[in-house]
Amino acid sequence: MGIFSALMGNAGTVSQEDLLKKYGQLLIDNEEIEMGFKLIRDTFIFTNKRLILVDVQGLTGSKTEYKSITYKSITRFSVETAGTFDLDAELKIWVSSELNPSIVKQFNKSVNVYDVQKVLAHHVLG
Repeated sequence: MGIFSALMGNAGTVSQEDLLKKYGQLLIDNEEIEMGFKLIRDTFIFTNKRLILVDVQGLTGSKTEYKSITYKSITRFSVETAGTFDLDAELKIWVSSELNPSIVKQFNKSVNVYDVQKVLAHHVLG
């Protein structure tokens, strides 16, 4: 991920191997990481069972929150592709019956947002 994209808050893809090394202890039996993204210090991981949001907090980053969202609690989602002059694409996820999206993440152009949409659709609609 480029420094400009990182400064703008855009997410870039992280390899499954790197995610497994760092977050493998969060997984339950028969849970596998399908894809993940890094957003400056935070990470979000799509597994075959849930979405895991890793929120690094504080100036030193010594405190971390791990939030799990089951796919069945996701009521809707949207993916907005990057335009000609846009630097990023956007993912919005609504949990339960909220009016506003609970999760809003931006991706740099290196991320194929159609892959993100496909993973969400597979788990939420399947």
